[in-house]
Amino acid sequence: MIVIDGAAVVTLDRERRELTTGHVVVDGNRIVAVGPGPAPALGAARVIDARGCLVTPGFVNTHQHLYQWVTRGLAVDSTLFGWLNTLYPVWAGIDEESVHVAAQGALAQLARTGCTTASDHHYVFPRRGGDVLEAEITAASEVGLRFHPARGSMDLSQKDGGLPPDSVVEDREEILLATEAAIDRWHDPSPDSMLQVVVAPCSPFSVTGDLMRESAELARRKGVRLHTHLAETTDEAEWCDERFGCTPSEYAAELGWTGSDVWFAHGIHFDDAEIKRLGSTATGVAHCPSSNARLGAGIARVADLRAAGCPVGLGVDGAASNEAGSLLEELRHALLFARARGGPQALDVRTALELATLDGARILGRSDEIGSLEVGKLADLAVWRLDTLAHAGIDDPVAALVLGAPPPLELLLVNGRPVVEHDTVVTVDEPILAEQVARTQRTLLRSISG
Repeated sequence: MIVIDGAAVVTLDRERRELTTGHVVVDGNRIVAVGPGPAPALGAARVIDARGCLVTPGFVNTHQHLYQWVTRGLAVDSTLFGWLNTLYPVWAGIDEESVHVAAQGALAQLARTGCTTASDHHYVFPRRGGDVLEAEITAASEVGLRFHPARGSMDLSQKDGGLPPDSVVEDREEILLATEAAIDRWHDPSPDSMLQVVVAPCSPFSVTGDLMRESAELARRKGVRLHTHLAETTDEAEWCDERFGCTPSEYAAELGWTGSDVWFAHGIHFDDAEIKRLGSTATGVAHCPSSNARLGAGIARVADLRAAGCPVGLGVDGAASNEAGSLLEELRHALLFARARGGPQALDVRTALELATLDGARILGRSDEIGSLEVGKLADLAVWRLDTLAHAGIDDPVAALVLGAPPPLELLLVNGRPVVEHDTVVTVDEPILAEQVARTQRTLLRSISG
């Protein structure tokens, strides 16, 4: 049992209770008490003195490419298509060893920035790379995060009119068999699940329509969720118009890709009618503001999407287009970019926090289990220290967290287990992991240039 005592608490429960001074009690992997004032005496419990701290639900990362943690700092001034063309040959060289190191590094950074549940979209499967999906699943278990690996795929190469080179695409039948095998082997639908698999063809410009359609059929037959990139850039919109005579969202809808079991990464270039249609089906969007800004792709219409009925979560995206890999930074950037687009009322600090928690949980189909601090929910939570120089004097703790500098993370619990303590990941050796990441990236780039 763990007792977190004396902190400000933002529950994000149905009443949106906020406690100026309160407590949270965890027993095993569940929250058993949330309330104002001091915690009751509870025998042999570990008591965390959280005065000067803010307790929030753990953050949910709805889009990333973990393997890219070892391909950072490349094509830094490119648009999406130019960036992809630079990096595809590099990614063709990944294998299960490099993916394991990359995933550990990226997930550790997510943990340090408040993330307790991560979804990863992995779509590069080199033929000599070994079992790269198992490599990242193993890494997630070692770091200790709740994990939703999205088994991605590409079957439309350059010779067939797509963007990726032949070296990084797979055969459609091979993809569908491998995806179903991954679901059968790894997917755990139980309420306490630490691992749930998603079906995730990469994008309209790297996947055939047949694969998109059959992937949707597979996911619904197996009872899992669907994810893909959509409407990230104007290049993509022009490509779809030239090839299919429609917008990316119209193309996706024709192939069965709308509904509450579907979420798109980015969703920047939707018009009013498209947003209305997506909202009417409760189709979700993973908003990745830092990556979108890094690639100059645009700013998603977050307020309009939410008003229409779309759940909008946050994603750090791949580290090759967002070297920071910080989920906490995405809250601040989502708020600032929304206001840059729509004025100071476009997104408030508490809505930004909801994007990272409740909305992310809804997108992943886990809103009954995570996303808020309520009795009976899973013990995924973050304790942020807000009494240092960077935040002293900011009376509103949510404003301090969202608008201020990234604060120290005093404690991160995932399924009731400490993953971060005193701003350090305790499940992996950070200095050794940093050396492994640097060595892996050097080796990967050397193999490509050589």
